[in-house]
Amino acid sequence: MSKDYYNILGVEKNASQDDIKKAFRKLAHQYHPDKASGNEEKFKEVNEAYQVLGNEKKRSQYDQYGSVFENAQTGGGFHGFDGFRDFSGFSDGFNVNMDDLGDIFGGIGDMFGFGGRSKRGPARGADIRMEVQIDFMEAVFGLDHEIKFKKRVKCSHCNGNLAEPGSKIETCKVCGGSGRTMKVQRTILGNMQVQMTCENCSGEGKTYEKKCSKCQGSGVMGDEVKMKVRIPAGINEGEVIRLSGQGEAGEMGRASGDLYLIIKISEDKRFTRNGYDVKNKTEISFTQAALGDKINIETVHGAVKLKIPAGTQAGTTFKIKGKGITRLKGGGIGDHFVKIHVKTPVNLSRKQKKLLEEFDS
Repeated sequence: MSKDYYNILGVEKNASQDDIKKAFRKLAHQYHPDKASGNEEKFKEVNEAYQVLGNEKKRSQYDQYGSVFENAQTGGGFHGFDGFRDFSGFSDGFNVNMDDLGDIFGGIGDMFGFGGRSKRGPARGADIRMEVQIDFMEAVFGLDHEIKFKKRVKCSHCNGNLAEPGSKIETCKVCGGSGRTMKVQRTILGNMQVQMTCENCSGEGKTYEKKCSKCQGSGVMGDEVKMKVRIPAGINEGEVIRLSGQGEAGEMGRASGDLYLIIKISEDKRFTRNGYDVKNKTEISFTQAALGDKINIETVHGAVKLKIPAGTQAGTTFKIKGKGITRLKGGGIGDHFVKIHVKTPVNLSRKQKKLLEEFDS
């Protein structure tokens, strides 16, 4: 009787390829023979089901013939799943997609003779993170800030193409430029056909008559770079500026990483910040508080006149609209808040004391 591959993987017949792959990975991990709770027969059965359902063409053929699959083979109407003549015994070996099994086997792939996930060659360049210290007022109004740091850049001698200038670069004759080759390896599960990085070109798909003498064929070299960065007005402590492609250069022509600038802002003796609002304190005399006055208030935008109403109490906070910090998102500008401190008079004369006593009576 034909096997129900959907039932083996625990998925519905209308399951997507992603669902089928997820189910396979979960079960393969569960039944892996290397685990104490593993089951080699179940592992083979799960892999057998995935080899069919994980391939659109084979899945379509399987769906078409359904439970009469074996009869269809003997009747001449169907000739198997392109080489899967004997599913149960794996006597003819089977293909393995290392992308699927690599993350299941992890570091134990060497036990099965295929060394885990196949290499894909160098990745993009590394990201760089660095702190940038600016003053309070620079954060308020923004600035063009010069930074200097060391990183790996594209080799200036070979311009990143890895070859010594004037030497030949050819397509790899072993892999035909794909950077991948197929090998059959014997394992405890039978023969596995494994896709691997081409040893002749190390996955590049190219061979070089002579590698660059300056970067030794990596395409990158260390250097100190200077660059001007626009710090936008209104940026706050801890916010990050991302500069795409300004990180470490990638080896062998791969893309560069990104540069992340983490903003640090020095404290200011005059002002404190709350989001896009600015705060400070000012002192007025007892007389000004009692009788009212017009005073100068220092803001990040310069001095402005503030009316102090008669009878103002100590600790009163006044808002000066639109004298704060430009908002990075959504436009507009914050406000300025000034807290009033009333200076208590000292060393009063007898006359002054008498007047205050009369005032209090």
